[in-house]
Amino acid sequence: MALRLEYVAGVSPAKWLRAWNERRTDLPLEAVRVDEPVQLEGLRAGDVDLAFVRLPVDADGLHLIPLWEELAVAALPKEHPFADETELALADLAGEPLAPVQDDPAMTLELVAAGTGYAIVPHSIARLHQRRDVVAVPLADAPPTRIALVWRVERDDDDIQEFVGIVRGRTARSSRADEVPELSPAKLAKKAAAERRAAEAAKGGKKTANKGAAKKGTGGAKGAGRGASGRSSASQRGRKKGR
Repeated sequence: MALRLEYVAGVSPAKWLRAWNERRTDLPLEAVRVDEPVQLEGLRAGDVDLAFVRLPVDADGLHLIPLWEELAVAALPKEHPFADETELALADLAGEPLAPVQDDPAMTLELVAAGTGYAIVPHSIARLHQRRDVVAVPLADAPPTRIALVWRVERDDDDIQEFVGIVRGRTARSSRADEVPELSPAKLAKKAAAERRAAEAAKGGKKTANKGAAKKGTGGAKGAGRGASGRSSASQRGRKKGR
């Protein structure tokens, strides 16, 4: 008997596998990487106990824990005019051809290298399938993707919760009460939107504060200039009076 785990390309579960093997020597953990289009098939069929997936997914009948976000990058041929840019916006790529997306991301990047167009992929995918004839440029305004851990509602037992606790950083002595609660896809989308709004508001507040400081500095300089001028005039009047 073994605990069965699948993970989508771009996820590196090695640290959790090590922690599991140290803690649960009685129950082996088998992990297999799968392509994104079939990331839920084994779980739905009951052949897999847990899966690291890339959102969004149909979470009906599943427990879902959102984990981390992945930066989006533009994969470009090395000879592309934008290949030396440090960052791009989606508008920069308007009118550029898109490479045909394949189930295997390595094949998508193969088509990028062949000059069929660019591809937008998570940075983890670009790093996993890094090649000399393709460059990955961060996209400033592309929405990030997110990785989540999922398992079936009817398969929620102590072994599953043991692995969930390891992923969440829970030690053997810690309690589940301190963990962040699971989020549904709808709540996850709402949370992400709120985080983006907060970030945008923070940027706007910073710009306003900088403008206010600049105006204050300008006013202070003008005031100082007037003060200096006034003192100069007063000194001249005093010298004339003395004469």
